[in-house]
Amino acid sequence: MGESKRRKEALGEKYGQEETILPWLPLSKKQAQQAYKVTTTGAWIGIGVMVAVWVTIRLIGPAFGWWSVQ
Repeated sequence: MGESKRRKEALGEKYGQEETILPWLPLSKKQAQQAYKVTTTGAWIGIGVMVAVWVTIRLIGPAFGWWSVQ
């Protein structure tokens, strides 16, 4: 219990608040983790869409072009 009181006295008003990543950036560690998760998920979705478009153009597209020539 003594350590907690010392920490509370040392931190003052900042006691119990979330720690920020950089002093000049008002972004907590939890918010940074959430942003990382969202951007990672978005990147994987983008990769999946890119692969689907590539497969469509590369494999399915020429098949439709071949039928229209005959």
